Amino acid sequence: MKNTASMLAIWISLASNIVLTAIKIIVGLLFNSQVLIADGIHNAGDVIATATAYSSMRVSSKPADVDHPYGHGKAEVLGAFIVAIILAGAAVYIGYHSIHALFEPAGEAHVIAFIAAVISLIWKQILYVYTMRVGRKMNSKGLIATAYDHLADVYASIAASVGIGLALLGDHFGYGFLAYGDPVAGIIVSILVLKLAYEMGQDSFGILMERSVSTTQIEQYASLIRSVPEIKRIDRLRAREHGHYILIDARLGVSGTLTIQEGHDIIRGIKHKIQSAHSDVDEVLVHLNPWYKEST
Repeated sequence: MKNTASMLAIWISLASNIVLTAIKIIVGLLFNSQVLIADGIHNAGDVIATATAYSSMRVSSKPADVDHPYGHGKAEVLGAFIVAIILAGAAVYIGYHSIHALFEPAGEAHVIAFIAAVISLIWKQILYVYTMRVGRKMNSKGLIATAYDHLADVYASIAASVGIGLALLGDHFGYGFLAYGDPVAGIIVSILVLKLAYEMGQDSFGILMERSVSTTQIEQYASLIRSVPEIKRIDRLRAREHGHYILIDARLGVSGTLTIQEGHDIIRGIKHKIQSAHSDVDEVLVHLNPWYKEST
């Protein structure tokens, strides 16, 4: 069910990006709207980004095997990192195009181009909300990256809508300088998209580099472990994200007089307790250290 919902969301995103790319480029060429053509080319990059996210999600859903005993979860994180790079490239492209447009004669605005930009804005906002909701529910890094990609498109569509709208107003009231509202908005949007790409890339890079989960999460796991009566001491507790799931390893002190069977049962109980409280935890590796009362 989890995989089906995620794949449905990514397929909807991919199909939408293909349709929007075609609409923007065709309308842009027909009505000589440079901002729509640029936004369409940006959308073409989104098709690549969404396809990358889809591929990484397919790989990450594969079960653990001999070569990958911890599963393939990081494929999704790697896919998110690639999407961040594509977003950064799109931001640079939008910024360059916008700055270049400031030194070119302003083009004539058309209502149809404005309608196309507004449709893209609404469509992408709906996609962002839907994809982010599913991504967070499924804890899918690839889907969340795709949602942020949609958000970047929302920013770009806002710029296109504002720019074309200002140009239309300028044509109607005779204020020619308003035609340059589009490149100015485009520069602002490029900065916002670049910031979004940086934050997404930083998060993905941290996971790829085995960054620990938050202190709050560690304390939640520790609290559950301490609730087990047989645990006398937590010697070490670590946890890291591995794509859409978390791996935990702990060194715990228990009475040195316990049997192997008793220790085994304690480990199983801890694993069950943590996984029952945190559905995103895939594996809990526990090493038991002997503890003696006189050593405290």
